[in-house]
Amino acid sequence: MATNSPERARVRLDGISSRAYEHPADRGALVALRSLRGFDEVFKRLSGLFNERALRLMFLSSAVRVNEQQFPEVYNYVRDAAYILDLDEVPELYIQMNPRPNAMAIGSHKPFLVMTTGLFDLLDAEEQRFVVGHEVGHVLSGHAVYRTMLLALIRLASRVAWIPLGYIGIRAIVTALEEWYRKSELSCDRAGVLASQNPEAAKRALMKLAGGSRLAEMNPDSFLEQAREYDRGGDARDSLIKLLSLTGQTHPFAVIRMAELTRWIDEGEYRRIIAGDYPRRDTDKDASVGQEARNAANSYRESWERTADPLVGTLRDVAGSAASAGGRLFDTVAERWKGAGSGGSAGRNGTDGNGGGPAAS
Repeated sequence: MATNSPERARVRLDGISSRAYEHPADRGALVALRSLRGFDEVFKRLSGLFNERALRLMFLSSAVRVNEQQFPEVYNYVRDAAYILDLDEVPELYIQMNPRPNAMAIGSHKPFLVMTTGLFDLLDAEEQRFVVGHEVGHVLSGHAVYRTMLLALIRLASRVAWIPLGYIGIRAIVTALEEWYRKSELSCDRAGVLASQNPEAAKRALMKLAGGSRLAEMNPDSFLEQAREYDRGGDARDSLIKLLSLTGQTHPFAVIRMAELTRWIDEGEYRRIIAGDYPRRDTDKDASVGQEARNAANSYRESWERTADPLVGTLRDVAGSAASAGGRLFDTVAERWKGAGSGGSAGRNGTDGNGGGPAAS
């Protein structure tokens, strides 16, 4: 398997909305939250409790900020990703000495990126380009505001763990947010492919996250077979173990990410977007909360139909009915809200979509 590809012209995706690449479950949650006027601002203020300025100063003093003189190739990857995904501002990137492979986007007012040396040394140039694009995707999607909510609730849960009912309630919310968080990672794997425009490099990067640098010892077909075997599971006990293993996990497992990204590419979504068929940012305000909720429900239903997991097969009909009911509920609430606003300002404040400004995770 080749590890590099020649430099080539990449297609700029003018005015692309993050809705173009977001997983339906991620997109549905974001559209619903953005439809609430003032929500982004409230949680941007909440993110200030984590002292974004102090965090940036910490990386400024203890890591290497890439520019034309320091890690110039990676600096170009950030500029390219911001150009291709049509960001207004190029985020800063810091390389941090840390053997653990990781990358992240931090901040909501002036987001910046961090990549550890463990990840930098693990990847080749095109794979690094994919990872940078992934993180820039988090910036474009504005994920930080909502991830801040998750971090705040996790901290709160630890403080009220001695109150059984309070902890159970918060833990339920955290579990739902963790599920959204995992879907947001699938979204930004797609953003990484759109920014790098090298699907094979993206797949290699995900394989390395699972098996390390010895790519010659790995095979993409066998790696995908692992995903199919994991999906099939064994009996209901294996299914339960898989569900429990997700507790506290903010990232999907590498084989699952590989399978999801491959399916998205094979279904033609990547080529369609590269060809120019994608929603624009100036249409974000028209996004329908009810429609995105139904899209999310349909996405889960389709994944349930694909899976061979015995437990999911048993619960499929019950969950499908619940998803349909949820879509109808969104429609009902939306219609009533519009009706209530026909004579005043309530409707304008409730059903407007708010695309929100760029933020980071």
